[in-house]
Amino acid sequence: MSRVKGGTTTHARHKKVIKAAKGYYGRRKNTFKVARQAVDKANQYATRDRKNRKRNFRALWIQRINAAVRAHDEALTYSRFINGLNLAGIEVDRKVLADLAVHEPEAFGAIVKQAQDALAA
Repeated sequence: MSRVKGGTTTHARHKKVIKAAKGYYGRRKNTFKVARQAVDKANQYATRDRKNRKRNFRALWIQRINAAVRAHDEALTYSRFINGLNLAGIEVDRKVLADLAVHEPEAFGAIVKQAQDALAA
């Protein structure tokens, strides 16, 4: 019986890593050992930054909501606005609120009015 060598499997594994390193600079794109290190590090960054992206978008939405709330009423802050929404029983997430603030200012103004009324009561 002939001997089975693992060349096909090894070649496929190397090819997969080299393909993932496409576009990298220097030996990182064509030398397996260096490419594997670069791809592993890139995957670490990708995993970390998936969490960071969620954090960054939430911060952006909060900034947009705060700016829009202050445009409607100088005295009203973001935190008091969110408190007013809770008191009014309005359950709209920050992503939708930020989108309303940018694209539908009249609708956002109505929500601000309801939050103010709930705070006053």
